[in-house]
Amino acid sequence: MAASAPQPMARRRLRLALCSAAAGALALVAACSGSSGGGGSAPAAPGAGVIQVVAAENFWGSIADQLGGEHVKVTNIISNPDADPHDYEPTAGDARTVAGARYVVVNGVGYDAWATKLLAANPVSGRTVLTVGELVGVKEGGNPHRWYSPSDVHRVIEQITADYKRIDPADAAYFDQQKTAFESQALGRYNQLISDIRTRYADTPIGASESIVTPLAEDLKLKLLTPESFLDAVSEGTDPTAQDKATVDQQIGSRQIKVYVYNSQNSTPDVQAQVKAAEAQGIPVTTVTETLDPPGASFQDWQAGQLQSLERALATATGK
Repeated sequence: MAASAPQPMARRRLRLALCSAAAGALALVAACSGSSGGGGSAPAAPGAGVIQVVAAENFWGSIADQLGGEHVKVTNIISNPDADPHDYEPTAGDARTVAGARYVVVNGVGYDAWATKLLAANPVSGRTVLTVGELVGVKEGGNPHRWYSPSDVHRVIEQITADYKRIDPADAAYFDQQKTAFESQALGRYNQLISDIRTRYADTPIGASESIVTPLAEDLKLKLLTPESFLDAVSEGTDPTAQDKATVDQQIGSRQIKVYVYNSQNSTPDVQAQVKAAEAQGIPVTTVTETLDPPGASFQDWQAGQLQSLERALATATGK
């Protein structure tokens, strides 16, 4: 299990620090790229047709890497499971990496605003940027955890492949082959687990610690009973209301939920208490994480492992 992410008060302090660091980060990018803030030139052409790709987070980076194969080199900015993508502070190395990228994948929806600022500080021509939130139609204020939506993941796969083919048309057939292999083989277990859970456990009531679980529950057709305001508060690092805490406690205490799912990288005292209460009631508990765990795992192995644990918990709870 990964170490816990910063707790709510620490997250608030980090957000304040980020505001003051943003200006420095913007200046840093300009310095690293040799730009004064105006339109720059295109990044240096990569050697041997290799597309230089930067992913703000390693879960999107894993997908981009597998779709690009030998024709891409992917660098992930967020790869440490202890780092909080919401409040990450860019480094000089990040600035240089982004400045030289031909293709960049960011999550958007306010999740990685620091990445958008890095890009805006160095508006080079010829660079393609994929903002996942814009692609899937989730606006600022919506749930940013799109990598937990299987349907959104497949839309991202389609778009990355289309972008690679536009950037490197000579290798379009290769990228099509990579996409087919990734979707039919690499994601085979992931897709099967999603189908099995939908078929067998649709409408099963579950509880969760934060909103990272919401897109997954929706796609799996599970009934997430935890108040949305509680889920959002924990995810955003603010204190849930006393009423929301009481509601969640009551749902656990009366066994209204069959399974409790929590983000082990953001296990606040409130969440820890709920985990203990669920276990005391005999409610199966399972975990998810914000980023790849372990950091070197592939997207599909990470997600399939979590889905398999969820499926086992649902089976235990329902006897199906």
